[in-house]
Amino acid sequence: MRAEDIVARQLDAYNARDIDAFMACWAKAAEVFAHPDILLASGHNDIRARHELRFQEPDLFAHLISRIVLGNRVVDTELVTRNFPEGIGQVDVIGIYEIDDGLIARAWFLMGEPRLAPAHS
Repeated sequence: MRAEDIVARQLDAYNARDIDAFMACWAKAAEVFAHPDILLASGHNDIRARHELRFQEPDLFAHLISRIVLGNRVVDTELVTRNFPEGIGQVDVIGIYEIDDGLIARAWFLMGEPRLAPAHS
């Protein structure tokens, strides 16, 4: 399976909030970082716990803007809708995924500033 296929599969599982399908894309010892080097999660247990919480957001959806592939690395640009404590909004995200042996081994994320949706009256 190509590197971009693994990343596409995990994005589909993310949007479906399917934790088992999502975790099937990650190596057991995978690491997730806030770019460049702040460790956010290490291993399946940490990654699962982080995303089980995220998947509870009713409006969660990551819209893929672009994807670049260079060997075993995939760079996605996404517009992510989230349920923030202050309300629903969107955030720009760049995800850099490194694939080893058909699974995501490491990922780095750069996040923009959240933009809240206008309040309706």
